[in-house]
Amino acid sequence: MSALEPRDAAVAAEPIAPPSELQGGVLRAPYRALSFGIVSVVLLIAFEATAVGTAMPVAARELDGLSLYAFAFSAYFTTSLFGMVLSGQWADRRGPLGPLAAGIAGFAAGLLLSGTAGAMWMFILGRAVQGLGGGLVIVALYVVVSRAYPEHLRPSIMAAFAASWVVPSVVGPLVSGTVTEHLGWRWVFIGIPVLVVAPLALALPQIRLRAAGPVSEASAGPFDRRRIRLALGISLGAGLLQYAGQELRWLSLLPAVLGAAVLVPSVLGLLPRGTYRASHGLPSVVLLRGIAAGSFIAAESFVPLMLVTQRGLSPTMAGLSLAVGGATWALGSFVQSRPAMEPHRTRLTVVGMLLVAAAIATAPTVLIDAVPVWIVAVAWAFGCLGMGTVIGSTSVLLLRLSPPEDAGTNSAALQISDGLSNALLLAVGGAAFAALGGGMVGAGHGAGEANGSHPGAFVAVFLPMAAVALVGAWVGTRLKERAA
Repeated sequence: MSALEPRDAAVAAEPIAPPSELQGGVLRAPYRALSFGIVSVVLLIAFEATAVGTAMPVAARELDGLSLYAFAFSAYFTTSLFGMVLSGQWADRRGPLGPLAAGIAGFAAGLLLSGTAGAMWMFILGRAVQGLGGGLVIVALYVVVSRAYPEHLRPSIMAAFAASWVVPSVVGPLVSGTVTEHLGWRWVFIGIPVLVVAPLALALPQIRLRAAGPVSEASAGPFDRRRIRLALGISLGAGLLQYAGQELRWLSLLPAVLGAAVLVPSVLGLLPRGTYRASHGLPSVVLLRGIAAGSFIAAESFVPLMLVTQRGLSPTMAGLSLAVGGATWALGSFVQSRPAMEPHRTRLTVVGMLLVAAAIATAPTVLIDAVPVWIVAVAWAFGCLGMGTVIGSTSVLLLRLSPPEDAGTNSAALQISDGLSNALLLAVGGAAFAALGGGMVGAGHGAGEANGSHPGAFVAVFLPMAAVALVGAWVGTRLKERAA
């Protein structure tokens, strides 16, 4: 979801499953309860993402925070960066149970804080708390997969993760839009934490049984304080850059320079050497993950706002325009998980990134009144198909190239690339959006009313992200390690 051969260390460390386990899949004993539990956790995160994205335009408008619209998304990714590194350290040294439980609790607390916010900055703070919890959860889940499943089952569980987005992608926008229009956007946030109890009850006992504790005594040492400091540097630097991008004043150059000075060395210290040179093998896997996720999420965050304010769609219809993408994302993940695709994985990621670039470039054509709105749904279906192949492939490659004792650290690096790219590209897109008058888009209008002004603000978000996705297609050609 590899044409790459695993490292010798990874091969040597790979647990050999009993014959009875080799005959079954992720839903056969002894994996059934664990699979249902962790997929339920992903289902919760998926429902939150689709529901919150639909409610966000209304929330930002009611809290008088349209100029900070991108910040409401990027704050999540900024704090999740620190959560990812902390989770990687925690999971490698103590096992994934602790960071997973703490992450789910933080995720729920952030939703409650945003749902009760009386001002946009309080709403953003809630998103930040939610991001910290999400960062803890996502890396812990990767470590669970690495420890609890043999290698031949990992593509299947990654495909199950992707498939768990299908129902939320279809139902989430409809439920969120209906709740937003009839009860208010706050209930979208306040209602989701109720779903936390079931995944905890199902997943945690199985994780304690199959994946608890350190891999070995050697890996059970104290936390690497240097990596923790670097993680704080990434979060602080990304936050300063986002703040500078939102303010758009000459004085903003100071936090921008300070943010870059803190961010760059922190990133270089946490990602594999050669990541930003797109070196062959693991560095390019990590880089491709960031490029794919950042360009796609930065663009997708503005799709509902564009449809609501420029074409007059209701929040429900704007969200549903992206709903089919959940099914095609799962399809892409399923396709890449098939054994027949293994020899073609590099080509598959390149094609996937080309689909992403084409989808992002097509979306702003709906700013032209003569272009039917359904074009966005079609384009996003193809873009999500590409994302399913790319995200699934980078996840599997990361685990194959990581010995068990480094699974948490390397999973954190993959997720840092993902989250950092999301935060930075959202900041860039948000700054361009605000500079071209995006903060006034839809001002004073109801949820279903269009305001045709400032279409250039949206174009300034989508076209650069399409160019970034094209760069990702080139990086996809460098996933194979060079022969020694």
